[in-house]
Amino acid sequence: MSRLEACFAARKAAGQKALVTYLVAGDPEPQATLPALHALAAGGADVIELGVPFSDPEAEGPDIQAGCERALCHAVTLRDVLAMAKAFRQENSETALVLMGYLNSVERMGYESFAVAAVEAGIDGLILVNLPPEEADALQGCLTPRGIDLIFLLAPTTTETRARAILERASGFVYYVSLKGTTGAGHIDPEDVAARLAPLRTMTGLPIAIGFGIRDGATAQRMAPLGDGVVVGSAIVRRMGSLALEDQPAELEGFARSLREALDASC
Repeated sequence: MSRLEACFAARKAAGQKALVTYLVAGDPEPQATLPALHALAAGGADVIELGVPFSDPEAEGPDIQAGCERALCHAVTLRDVLAMAKAFRQENSETALVLMGYLNSVERMGYESFAVAAVEAGIDGLILVNLPPEEADALQGCLTPRGIDLIFLLAPTTTETRARAILERASGFVYYVSLKGTTGAGHIDPEDVAARLAPLRTMTGLPIAIGFGIRDGATAQRMAPLGDGVVVGSAIVRRMGSLALEDQPAELEGFARSLREALDASC
């Protein structure tokens, strides 16, 4: 059983929801990332999405765009991100790690080279926002034999026909985008999310994690009953951009713990 399978299965068996957190690798400085990863894990994160900095992050709101810009000021590359993940794995073998970014970075590195390096770094899954599922065969052919899940996003605007096609290729978990907008938007509607998730449940047995618009314990608690986990990203990146490096680990651990407690209270 993969780490992703194990974390979702363990939370489900306990009647709980998984906490998925996100940060931009190398933000605000490269040396901040490893302590931040350990802090989020210590606070109760089951899965950590490690964002690969990209110059044109089309799905991201202002907070994550700013995080990418800060990281790119230090010329952080995909290989640097994999090195950060590998360093984390030397001390943590339990928390699932998912790279999240854009196809451009992986194509530049080469699918096979990337897959080999990702395994060595202890990566469990990959989310590429701009990779259409119809064009994923070559990359998936490199990842699947190595036990790396290619995770797809579903949006409120995704038709049933397209959702079925995407879910046939999906693995690890399904990332459900809870609103029409970019990351960090604040107009999440639990009733709308519930209505749209109901038919998806009939199409897949994969866990569904709900992201976009979940920014604190209150919003996490409202969304938790609807999915198998929640994703929190912009609120973390915002904190990393506003805090001194020495203050970040304690703040991130405390924030993750508050999210974990809110999720547990919802159950």
